[in-house]
Amino acid sequence: MRLLDRYLLRELFVPLFYCLLGFQIFWTAFDLFSRLDVYQNANMGTGEIAHYYLLQTPELLTTVLPIALLLALLYTLTNHARHNELVAIRAAGVSMARLSVPYFAVAVVLGGGLFLVTEFIAPKATAEATRLVKGKGDTNSVWLVNLDFRDDSKNQVWHIKRYNPATGEMEQPAVDWEERDARYELFASRAEWKQGTWVFYDAQLQIYRPPTNDLPQLLVTNVLTGRFIGGSPAQLQAEIKVSQMDKIMAAKRLRLSLGEIMEYWELHPGMKTDRAALLMTQFHGRLAQPFTCLVVVLVALPFGAAGGRRNVYAGVAGSVGICFFYFVLLRWGLALGTAGHIPALLAAWLPNLIFAGVGITMLRKVP
Repeated sequence: MRLLDRYLLRELFVPLFYCLLGFQIFWTAFDLFSRLDVYQNANMGTGEIAHYYLLQTPELLTTVLPIALLLALLYTLTNHARHNELVAIRAAGVSMARLSVPYFAVAVVLGGGLFLVTEFIAPKATAEATRLVKGKGDTNSVWLVNLDFRDDSKNQVWHIKRYNPATGEMEQPAVDWEERDARYELFASRAEWKQGTWVFYDAQLQIYRPPTNDLPQLLVTNVLTGRFIGGSPAQLQAEIKVSQMDKIMAAKRLRLSLGEIMEYWELHPGMKTDRAALLMTQFHGRLAQPFTCLVVVLVALPFGAAGGRRNVYAGVAGSVGICFFYFVLLRWGLALGTAGHIPALLAAWLPNLIFAGVGITMLRKVP
């Protein structure tokens, strides 16, 4: 790595660190005061509250990381321009394209990290944070009652009296499905997920052959391995999360990971549900989200690298305006895509495409 690259990265990382730390402190303080009654009702101590906000950090990063990168870039570039450092670098024969290489490298790394966080860390951390508030960390205390869902891939209908999403345990599950020559109804006192399949206890399987027959054949057993039964715990979790989310919630921000959407897709092949537009908008939104960091660099370079001695806080003011218009466009696209007024692909990528186009156009005009 050249000396110039190390210098540019060092000047960027310092404000980036402080921006991320400042956003974390500001959000924590604001959320703490607004939810203090919730923590008091849950009898949560200081350590439990601190653990809760630690678990919420991955989800927060999905929003603040692009903003922090934009703010840090504009601050850094404006500071360089203010001291004529960019003029000196360009005069030494370094092109604008070469100058921007370390910034794009940072954007690629942060975008990749953002994708990993949203897919593998944030969903589990957010679910654990929710359980911490509801059950103070006791994973066995959070049960859902009267859960109904349909597995379209196997044409099965489930009714579960009580379900623990943390442990994958069921109480009084009932499954109804039909095949070409028979109809089946399965009842059990409880069930649990073991070694990739459901295991039903004190089970009774009623087989109606043919399906129109009113007198079933009975199969009663203490343990029944349901390898023919669909609906894994991951698919159930996706079904629960999607069923609890309305269009207003989905239009505000991205709430589903790609993995959760794919699990739901397996339950409902072809997305032939009334939530198809919502889910596809969330799907393409997750794909577009990591590229926001690259768009940030494209937007920040022409704004921050413009010539002239300027106050360094001009970069801060510029970042506020850019973020405002970006999030307005993002909300607008999510709302239209969720409602099905525009294609989900266009709704998700529209903010990135517009701001990337503006950034490239302005970048070409930089002397």
